Amino acid sequence: VEPHETDAPRREEESRWVTDITVPACSPWSGRVPRGGHIRITDIEGPQAVDTLFYATDELGERYCAQATLRAQRNIYIRKGTVLMSNEDRRMLTVVADTLNEHDTVAGCCSKESNTVRYGEDVRHQHACRENFIAEMSRHGMSKRDIVSNINFFMRAPVTGDGSFAIVDGVSTPGTYVELRAEMDVLCVISNCPQINNPCNGYHPTAINVKISESPHTQ
Repeated sequence: VEPHETDAPRREEESRWVTDITVPACSPWSGRVPRGGHIRITDIEGPQAVDTLFYATDELGERYCAQATLRAQRNIYIRKGTVLMSNEDRRMLTVVADTLNEHDTVAGCCSKESNTVRYGEDVRHQHACRENFIAEMSRHGMSKRDIVSNINFFMRAPVTGDGSFAIVDGVSTPGTYVELRAEMDVLCVISNCPQINNPCNGYHPTAINVKISESPHTQ
């Protein structure tokens, strides 16, 4: 069958990705994004929270800083146009495309300890994002001391007028994605959240897709 002319944009879109990987439910993943390259994270089934950290490839002591990012953009949510800042107050990545436009960077990652406090002693054995981060970061010579406040892509944790927040139902649907351009060489570390005690994953963790491009390109 001869390809249609309308297939050309799709082929061009797909050809720009040098990494295209499915991260299974509840699993960690990491990958490098070169300066000028893009990373796209897609919620395949929805809703699924994606706990994410970024580190400067050349100096892992420089990493994503939630406080500097919130101060720079004067907003507690990550959305299109947000510049993610490092603890050295440098630009790390810019959100260039976003089909949800509300991602949390306040609630942090789940852990066996926080699960026990929130949901009871009987859930202490459950796998959590902190353990995912520790396992994946060890591959890059880092330890639990290198875990900082993370971004929760696709997770909703609205903050009320009195300063409290709650993790509520996710609204991402199959195919929802966020895409970021790297402003420096970065290492991305992901925990595809295994949480089943609150609604961030619809009580049923699922797989996500991660794509990375190496060269600059236009939207």
